[in-house]
Amino acid sequence: MLLDGKTIVVTGGNSGIGEQICIAAASEGANIVIDYVAHADATDALIARIEEAGGKAVGVDADITSAGDLATMIETAVSRFGRLDVLVNNAGMEDRKSLLEETEEGYDRVMAVNMKSAFFATQHAAKQFIAQGDGGLVLNISSVHEDWPMPGNLAYCISKGGMRMLARSGGVELGPHGVRIVNIAPGAVDTPINTATTSDEDKLRKLDAAIPLGRLAEPEDIADVVVFLASGKASYMTSTTVTIDGGISQGSVGL
Repeated sequence: MLLDGKTIVVTGGNSGIGEQICIAAASEGANIVIDYVAHADATDALIARIEEAGGKAVGVDADITSAGDLATMIETAVSRFGRLDVLVNNAGMEDRKSLLEETEEGYDRVMAVNMKSAFFATQHAAKQFIAQGDGGLVLNISSVHEDWPMPGNLAYCISKGGMRMLARSGGVELGPHGVRIVNIAPGAVDTPINTATTSDEDKLRKLDAAIPLGRLAEPEDIADVVVFLASGKASYMTSTTVTIDGGISQGSVGL
């Protein structure tokens, strides 16, 4: 198994891309820590699925916008499974507002969920990796919009741009400790965050037509790349981004 015995923390792990990451990693032998802030029943159901398949998982009700809760999340992984190998900063949100429309409250919320959480989760994970003495990996579920403009969704793009520099600068700082940071940048994925598009036939048709591969990604498409990177088979990668977008960012304006 590619991840046999590894302990992986996934923020926002009980739905969408995060859920599939948990399932895919568990199927490859990983111990899974599922961070969530809502829908405890969904977390319980996911843990049951993982355990029925022979895996190990635990849920942590942690507010990712709180540095203290993020520390508790990392501590739970270590106390339950003995160590930490991979942190996946997956939780995220958007509010689809332009520069002229955005409010202070909305901006702060997007930045807290997307950027602040990734920063402090990475900080706590890095300290644990350094204490263990054998390195570690942070995977940020970023977006093509860390580099590709999306008019009308500015706070989201800014937060993902910040995540881009978290990987680049943070990876440089932590490299001497054997700690790596790699971003994964999906394009359009069939998850609840895109329901406004996927539930509208005209919008969905327009989006599919703009993607060279002709379809949205499924969460499994992203999870498979997470498993590969977490396996150690890309151990010379750090301070960079892996883009998984079906080619959309190479041939279309932002949608």
